[in-house]
Amino acid sequence: MALPLLTALVVISYGPHGSLGCDLLLNHDQVSKENLLLLEQMRRISPALCLDDRKNFSFPLEVVNGSQVKETQAISVLYEMLRQTFTVFLTEQSSAAWNATLLDQLRTGLHRQLAHLNTCLVQEMTQAQPALGMKDPTLAVKRYFLGIRHYLKDKEYCDCAWEVVREEIMTSLF
Repeated sequence: MALPLLTALVVISYGPHGSLGCDLLLNHDQVSKENLLLLEQMRRISPALCLDDRKNFSFPLEVVNGSQVKETQAISVLYEMLRQTFTVFLTEQSSAAWNATLLDQLRTGLHRQLAHLNTCLVQEMTQAQPALGMKDPTLAVKRYFLGIRHYLKDKEYCDCAWEVVREEIMTSLF
């Protein structure tokens, strides 16, 4: 059984030499499960009704490939993925599409993870050696979510577009 993407990034951040000084596993797994449950509960329409709206967003799997993402970059990638997810669900259009209580709980859970990761990110930046010539793996994450935002806009934020995005985030990240 494969690890969920966010958990895999946490494991990468620990690397062979232990943690980077930030205890990500403390509550990350629990909050991720809560966020996944909330996303499941947010389903308003059957995905079967949205088959014509499906899209391959081309999730950048290279961002979790251990040879591509170094320990010190994993927290940055994880942070960016959660930040971009938070941003998608923070829009006015998102507020109109989802149950307000569930959406607020999801935003709160994502915010908790981001706040904790921000502390880790600051530690990472102060401890990490500059990686000259290395690609920034967060750029692939930003492009991926830009595609999601363009898709929502092109579909005029219709219910099926939101359902496709909800499913994409559930399967790709959690």
